[in-house]
Amino acid sequence: MGAHTTSDDPTRYRIASEVDAWQAKDPIKRVRLYLEKQELADDGFFADVDAQAQREAVHLRERVLSMPNPDPAQMFDNVYAHGSPLLDSERAEFAEYVASFEGSAH
Repeated sequence: MGAHTTSDDPTRYRIASEVDAWQAKDPIKRVRLYLEKQELADDGFFADVDAQAQREAVHLRERVLSMPNPDPAQMFDNVYAHGSPLLDSERAEFAEYVASFEGSAH
């Protein structure tokens, strides 16, 4: 329900009433309210869940950041099961573009 990126301004394309309507439908909030109302979970339970989620997020970020950088040309892999002439052309154009940087000071 938030902005798509840090530079995005959702008020340019969303009205406040639309955001309010979707916030009322938030499934996480609704399940939390249900569990509290049924006395199946309390603030301590949700604090534990939030703490575990934070630990998992840190662990995930650490694993992702330790991964090697992929070859940029891999973005053309697995686009189509059997490739396409257009994709082959775009792959070749990209390879030529990347090669143009080889040997530069950057």
